[in-house]
Amino acid sequence: MKKYLNLFDFRQKVNYTTEVLSGLTVALALVPEAVAFAFLAGLNPLTGLYAAFSIGLITSIFGGRPGMISGATGAIAIVIVALAKSHGVEYIFATVVLAGIIQMLAGFFKLGKFIRLVPQPVMFGFVNGLAIVIFMSQLSYFKSKGADGMMHWMTGTPQLIMVGLVLLSMLIIWGLPKITKAIPSSLAAILAVFGLVFFLDIDTPNVKDILVQMDNGVTSIKGGFPPFHIPAVDFTWANFILILPYAVIVAAVGLVESLLTLNLVDEITETRGSGNKEAVAQGLANLVTGFFSGMGGCAMIGQSLINISNGARARLSGIVASLMLLVFVMFGSSLIEQVPIAALTGLMIMVAIGTFEWVSVRALNKMPKHDIFVMFVVILITIFMHNLALAVLIGVIISALVFAWESAKRIRARKYIDDDGAKHYEIFGPLFFGSIRVFTEKFDIKNDPDEVIIDFKESKIADMSAIEAVNKLTERYAKNGKRVHLRHLSADCRTLLANADKLIDVNIMEDPTYKVAVDR
Repeated sequence: MKKYLNLFDFRQKVNYTTEVLSGLTVALALVPEAVAFAFLAGLNPLTGLYAAFSIGLITSIFGGRPGMISGATGAIAIVIVALAKSHGVEYIFATVVLAGIIQMLAGFFKLGKFIRLVPQPVMFGFVNGLAIVIFMSQLSYFKSKGADGMMHWMTGTPQLIMVGLVLLSMLIIWGLPKITKAIPSSLAAILAVFGLVFFLDIDTPNVKDILVQMDNGVTSIKGGFPPFHIPAVDFTWANFILILPYAVIVAAVGLVESLLTLNLVDEITETRGSGNKEAVAQGLANLVTGFFSGMGGCAMIGQSLINISNGARARLSGIVASLMLLVFVMFGSSLIEQVPIAALTGLMIMVAIGTFEWVSVRALNKMPKHDIFVMFVVILITIFMHNLALAVLIGVIISALVFAWESAKRIRARKYIDDDGAKHYEIFGPLFFGSIRVFTEKFDIKNDPDEVIIDFKESKIADMSAIEAVNKLTERYAKNGKRVHLRHLSADCRTLLANADKLIDVNIMEDPTYKVAVDR
């Protein structure tokens, strides 16, 4: 069995009906989000739809996680909105191309493995925060434009109709799998609500109405095939310095969101994808979409969960979703624009409910307080700043500091004097910058005998601060006319000491090397 899934693994059992129907469902759900994210960035909706098509297609074919859906996302839109307003769409295309190159380099240098450094509380915070963001983003669809041109909450009959249709779609998504799985419940919900609204002539907002409400001068998603277009930006050093920070942030946000989504899908499907392969695919997708009038993007946790919950496990569903999205834009825009927004809202609310890690709520009374703190910090940053990369980074930093603090308190020393009169200190726990104060307090320099042996069999010298602490300890013993030996140092510890031999003078008592007899 190969370590990672191949580009096309023909040994993988594929349910073609499930894959195609799930892809169609995902394509329907992609349309309003891609349009909304483009408007969020201050761009034409086609830039979001083109990005959803090209990024989704390329990552579905070359990505490291079959079944995962990528496209234009709100996280990327938030990063580029300032540049779009100040310099225009051409600089966005150039930024996306550069971000793609950075992501590909991250994959080639196998930096995807660093996602393992994300602790479980951070994962809980990321997923729960994202679920709340997805839910809150749907609340805007319960508003309509009033006579004053402002958005107000629906009231009366329109509100009842909207709530009723949303609840109906949610009920179908929840209940249909208990009866049959022949058709994805999310697709069935969209078709059922669409048919009900169409045949009963129910007055409720649809995708076209939302386009008009956004008041960006765009009333249709109709377009052609994404045109090849080299970004019209002067290739100067000044422009490179201008877009580089945005490109780095876009690349970082995209990789963090994609790799965390990959891990989440891995857990649900109990399979293993390739983070480095996904990083290369995400980079290639952004590189291409920047030349085909797309706004850039990354993995979409909501659509990925729709796909996985529908039973899709292969690459085909993502390919179908991307191709159908393009078909909608080129040939079926008038039909897609008539889809009731209530059906899509109900679908996304169910995605939010399914995304939320309810186990984290049940485990609150069992989790350490610092883990609960980290989780809520990540949730709040995700909700209020919509910056997933920053939320995860801060969560990891806090977790690392907590780990360092806890580890610093675990260092201990067992003391005894041997038959030769030498005093032994057997150290337990890691010796690093956080534990050196407690470490040095273990030694009774004035009352110790002339020979002192510090045994690191159950410990480890981890960094330069630890080396310096050992050096100062030996100097203090030397001033009192006493000699220190270090025993049971690991190979990497001895390397650290050897690298510091010009600065630090320590006496290492080498362990005996035993030859093992072998039967030849």
